[in-house]
Amino acid sequence: MSCCKKKISRGCCFGVSEQTGLSTVENISGGHKLEVYDWMEHLPNPLSSDQIYEIQFKNTRKGFYINSEGLSLHKGDIVVVESQPGLDIGTVSMCGDLVARQMKRTGFNPTGCEFKKILRRPGTYDIERWQEAIALEHSTMIRSRVISSDLGLDMKIGDVEYQADRLKAIFYYIADQRVDFRELIKILAEQFRIRVEMKQIGARQEAGRIGGIAGCGRELCCSTWQNNFSSVGINAARVQDISPNPQKLAGQCGKLKCCLNYEMDVYADARSKMPRINGPLEAMDAQYHLIKADVLRGLMYFASNPHSISSVITLGKEQVREIIAINRRGEKIESIESYSIQPVELDEPTYENVVGQDSLTRFDSSSRGGRGGRGRNNRAARGTGGDKVADGAARQAAPQESPTPEKSTQERAPQNRPPQNNRPARGPKSNSEPQSAKTVEGEAENRSRSRNNNNRRRASREGRPARTPQEPKSPKTE
Repeated sequence: MSCCKKKISRGCCFGVSEQTGLSTVENISGGHKLEVYDWMEHLPNPLSSDQIYEIQFKNTRKGFYINSEGLSLHKGDIVVVESQPGLDIGTVSMCGDLVARQMKRTGFNPTGCEFKKILRRPGTYDIERWQEAIALEHSTMIRSRVISSDLGLDMKIGDVEYQADRLKAIFYYIADQRVDFRELIKILAEQFRIRVEMKQIGARQEAGRIGGIAGCGRELCCSTWQNNFSSVGINAARVQDISPNPQKLAGQCGKLKCCLNYEMDVYADARSKMPRINGPLEAMDAQYHLIKADVLRGLMYFASNPHSISSVITLGKEQVREIIAINRRGEKIESIESYSIQPVELDEPTYENVVGQDSLTRFDSSSRGGRGGRGRNNRAARGTGGDKVADGAARQAAPQESPTPEKSTQERAPQNRPPQNNRPARGPKSNSEPQSAKTVEGEAENRSRSRNNNNRRRASREGRPARTPQEPKSPKTE
């Protein structure tokens, strides 16, 4: 198969066969929302050929279908199933005995239920019509939003799912109140010539259908494994000592994050084992107020000033219970410092070079000197100025001696060192060798020529004619 086009919402990949040139479709392993790991895949299946399979459609919509034709199906196979009306195409997401457990988990009661049938595997014509239906979904959703806005309906259409044969479309919407969309259904059915089904979902179901990345860096729980939503209250944040900041506690759906309930039972159990503080602890020198408590480590922090943390004393829950029992008898402890404990420092994770990487600070020495340091290294590498580096290293390695007046005078004397660059120095090399007249005239001519070139470039940038230089006057001859 070539020219693969992935459809993440369906968890499949469309392409064209290289041998026959016909349209094909393949399943994307791990590309489905709410995908379930089949841990009973390698176990023997004692059921008959009329098995119940779980079929997944767009995003998180699933259904249970019966294999009345006796097809040999496995997880990931794409099949054509019955719908009302017409046909639809989905992917086998679960099979075997795990389906019965899934029914029990989702609360589906198969007693007295007439299952729809799995008909066949899709052919080339079915795949092409399915692709055409998928291509219409986005434009239909945008148009339906415009129509609902014109009708003044307080609702938001978040997703549209076409049936594979384009006879029906499901419009998923969210609304805070009851919406009368009878007129909307008439307009949609007339414009798109389909059977319209309106399905209301909550904000969390919408986030699960759309998907995304949460603040923890992983995919949304409602999009990967969670299909039963439990209510989340602000009390879950208070129990875990989390700051009640709505911007940090709210998820992409605008509601409180579902993960606030994950560790709430652990914190509630640990908090129930902590002593209940109804007032300050009484001591001979002062009263000590509770500043904060670490329920997981069983530590409580007290201070004489409830509005300051300058002198905080750490107590264990057993020591706090002992002090409370003494205060209840009407007595005061002599000093609270005698009950304080030293908390055990937790082991911080350390970095280990397990793959043979270089040191993370290998560039610090070169970057500490800035551009000057890199320049010095480059000059030393090129051989220019290397004597300075060598002299500096030798001076550092040599033992320091108290400088004598003769040495200090000699060091301060100017030295005839070569220039830092390899260009010849300007001017006369020494006062004893005067320059000739030709050399002086040549230098004056070079300076005049460079000045004229600068004037021309400046005039071209400013868009004005260049000023013609005046010819230097020749000296008069007598």
